[in-house]
Amino acid sequence: MLKVGIGYENYKRIIDDGCYYVDKTLLIKDIINKGGMVTLLTRPRRFGKTLSLSMLRTFFELEYDRDGTVIDKKPYFNDKKIMQCGEDILSRMGQYPVIMLSLKSAKKLDFYNSFFALRDNIIDEFDRHSYLMNSTVLSAEDIDIFNRLYRGRSIWEEESRNISNDTEYNKAFSKECGKYFNSLKILSQLLEKHHGKKTIILLDEYDVPLETAYYNGFYKEMVDFIRSLFESALKTNDSLERAVITGCLRISKESIFTGLNNLDVSSIRNNGFEEYFGFTQNDVSEMLDYYGLSNKSDIIREWYDGYLFGNTEIYNPWSVIKYIQSQLKQPGFLPEPYWSNTSSNTIIKDMIRDADENTRKELDILINGGTVEKRIHEDITYDDIHTEPDNLWNFLFFTGYMRKVSERAVSDDVYLTMCIPNREIRGIYSHQISHWFEEIVRQTDQNDFRQAVINRDTGTMENFLTELMKKSISTFDCAESFYHGLLLSLLYGIPGYSVKSNREAGDGRPDIILYPDAPKDPALIFELKVRKKFNEMDTGLKEAFDQIKEKKYAEGVLEDGYIGSVSYGICFCRKSCIIGITE
Repeated sequence: MLKVGIGYENYKRIIDDGCYYVDKTLLIKDIINKGGMVTLLTRPRRFGKTLSLSMLRTFFELEYDRDGTVIDKKPYFNDKKIMQCGEDILSRMGQYPVIMLSLKSAKKLDFYNSFFALRDNIIDEFDRHSYLMNSTVLSAEDIDIFNRLYRGRSIWEEESRNISNDTEYNKAFSKECGKYFNSLKILSQLLEKHHGKKTIILLDEYDVPLETAYYNGFYKEMVDFIRSLFESALKTNDSLERAVITGCLRISKESIFTGLNNLDVSSIRNNGFEEYFGFTQNDVSEMLDYYGLSNKSDIIREWYDGYLFGNTEIYNPWSVIKYIQSQLKQPGFLPEPYWSNTSSNTIIKDMIRDADENTRKELDILINGGTVEKRIHEDITYDDIHTEPDNLWNFLFFTGYMRKVSERAVSDDVYLTMCIPNREIRGIYSHQISHWFEEIVRQTDQNDFRQAVINRDTGTMENFLTELMKKSISTFDCAESFYHGLLLSLLYGIPGYSVKSNREAGDGRPDIILYPDAPKDPALIFELKVRKKFNEMDTGLKEAFDQIKEKKYAEGVLEDGYIGSVSYGICFCRKSCIIGITE
């Protein structure tokens, strides 16, 4: 049985290591027949972009083994769909020099380190083509140009070693950046001279350095570098056969792809290349059949389906693979939010942190399975995130946190009706909202509430809780666990008391008990009830006190050796509560 390949991003390794591969090789044909000179493919993270570029490289690249023999690529594609596409397509196998560069290593805290990470990746690609230094076709000048870029690390270390002040260092650093503006163009020109074939350029995760730069305060510097790198490699490069770029977002042409008229963009809204990133229903059904897990199809659909690329229903491939692996290791293992655990989900954190009352209401609707309608546009920049409310919804949609339900045009604008795709993504929103509200609770001065508990001032307690709950998301107001967690967090830290939750006392388990440190003080018992209607709150409060009495909670406290107790009954309804007390 083929093994489940977790974390594989190299196509050759998947084949060589005997991993199950969901066949996406027809992307090769569509890139040739449908793609532009430069094709930008934007999809959410972990939807197979890197693996797809590796597959394209494996197919197209002219490679040699150590003795100079051309490597036959057919063994990597013999049983794949691409082999049925005819001679026009197959004649291109192993025929081109290829440059492949990933930009996702540039996740650094400042521009200096981000640039050096990108420069080192470029140098690694020069190293992959270091055979050019022995070329009998290239001139001595060509080889010297290649060598200066190839030896960039050691040259920089030597030149910068004796720089003693910041001004001179910054000048040298700017010069180093400029040195690599044309590096991909130069490499492709030298490859064409050597091989007599134009070069294919594959650029992966092009927007990762831009996102990192935005959140760390060096966005302009990174935009300037990426723009210069792309302009020379993709716009003014006669040695370019074609290029494929991947990322999560289509960044505005004005910021990155300035004047790039040969750019063809395929996003999750377009009808094109949609089945090549993520798993289709057929992909998932075949994989489940292969591993004998067809009985898990409903669970996988509920948790990991729900994306719509063009008009094609798509599953999250990372989560599907992780879930299948977990079932093979431990049958019956419960589904988990695998995709959400691979990122900080910063965009959702920003949204919830800055949410006004209207946004909180919209989040309520979404988490409860409803929809919202927002204006959508694809030409955006990271600088635009917070300039207009609609921009953040655009980011959420294009990065996989929302799904299109329908769309309509109003004049020149497009409006999408959107929902949360599945249970996994709904959990991300819920957890982020919970963390956000917990932070609000932590930052709120709780002294008045704590003193009111000790003084048995139920009016102050009610007012404090009501004001605090007004800041919450209504979705959680119907869950007793929300109110229990809120009250528990507020009661921790009351001087002279230790808190126990759901501890046996009498004939049952009170929700919360505060045990005094001083023998003369009474224990404090809290029993919570929740009602959906305001006119039912009094009966809820009565039920709390009836339970305290019937279960003999006070007697249980006395049996523990305490001299007495005070019982609080609390009934919550949405963002309100009423509190009663007995001694």
